[in-house]
Amino acid sequence: MTGRLVIAGTHSGAGKTTVASGLMAALSRAGHTVAPFKVGPDFIDPSYHRLACGRPGRNLDAYMSGPKLIAPLARHGSQGADLAIVEGVMGLFDGASGSGELASTAHVAKLLDAPVVLVVDASAMARSVAAIVHGFATFDPELRLGGVVLNRVASDWHEELLRAAIASTEIPVLGVLRRNPELAVPERHLGLVPAVEREAHARRTLDALAETVRAGIDLDAVVALARSAPPLSGETWSPEPALDAPLHDARIAVAAGPAFSFHYQENHELLAAAGAELVPFDPLADEELPARCGALLLAGGFPEVFGTELSENWALRAEVAAFARGGRPILAECGGLLYLSTELDGRPMCDVVAGRARMGERLSLGYREATALTDHPAWPAGTVARGHEFHYSSLEPSAGEAPAWTLRARGAERVEGHVLGGVHASYLHTHWAATPEVATRLVRAAAPVRTSA
Repeated sequence: MTGRLVIAGTHSGAGKTTVASGLMAALSRAGHTVAPFKVGPDFIDPSYHRLACGRPGRNLDAYMSGPKLIAPLARHGSQGADLAIVEGVMGLFDGASGSGELASTAHVAKLLDAPVVLVVDASAMARSVAAIVHGFATFDPELRLGGVVLNRVASDWHEELLRAAIASTEIPVLGVLRRNPELAVPERHLGLVPAVEREAHARRTLDALAETVRAGIDLDAVVALARSAPPLSGETWSPEPALDAPLHDARIAVAAGPAFSFHYQENHELLAAAGAELVPFDPLADEELPARCGALLLAGGFPEVFGTELSENWALRAEVAAFARGGRPILAECGGLLYLSTELDGRPMCDVVAGRARMGERLSLGYREATALTDHPAWPAGTVARGHEFHYSSLEPSAGEAPAWTLRARGAERVEGHVLGGVHASYLHTHWAATPEVATRLVRAAAPVRTSA
């Protein structure tokens, strides 16, 4: 496998995204072909990675996909690249349960046999930085900490103190970034603002980050560290269905644009490999669904931010409602569920799922073990999957729809989501690498019915 390294942080907010995105942009501009990855279920950071590298931003999630698929997925996403950079999640050792290592940055780094670059927020420390670096370097003997990037350093004198302290750990300092509030990326209630919403601004920020990283980080040392990773043998994940699986000729309409930007690249690749033509449309601008589509995919995003525009596009709302009444399959996740509701914060939506959605202050966040409760073409009853929830909204209970899932987390169990005819709508985000049959089933259901002459 290609040269690779993982960018980790001591904690959330240490500057992982700044360093990872800046490195991706700087190395891409230096002539490298960089394959970008993000540990965990995040949709937003990969949108910046895509702009930085000119390649799809992909996720490596050892909970949703399972540990055995991490290296195969990385090999798949790295094809044609000479470097792979993986941005971590939370602190280096923080896992899915909060206690074990499953799905942590450290776990993924070990599954990839990749060296780790630790980003340390040094804004309020001096000699204590050595204890932090020493602790992270020795906590897990199976993990290789290959270097440190010091972030938010105040001055030359501050840098000198930090470097002198870290010298005792024998961990190299690969770079130093000074405090610079102008490099901040806009944020909102679920984290950063997706790049698709402010693409021109995001590109300018990445240009500035690339220059800052080029000036402050030893790129040659970073590349050498990535290339020091040992060969990683094994299979490469492929979206191609099994040889005995029939391919189906289908068109699937995929909601895209600023309001619906939460997509896993592998899900789309699985649909395409199963014979689907994916036809994007923008619910903010398009007044009609794409022609001759047999299924509708409504991914997550930020419909609440664009509630007025979505509501005012009454023509498309009517088309979506008619599509649902026709019994054709619709898969909706999180933001897609809100769009299908009767109303969102008082604004009329598609009225496919009879319930009123409201934004609130309580965050529903975490991994979920899911079992499908109600038959649907893509998710037959009894199907088991792993997914992720991340939302501040809620949907009032409604009658007439069967529940989509039983969700389990931390010993608790509840039902969630809605199935009505061909509609499957819930808050659960799913990555299909470990359940590729979902894509095949959806494409089969979306294929045009052929009659004999």
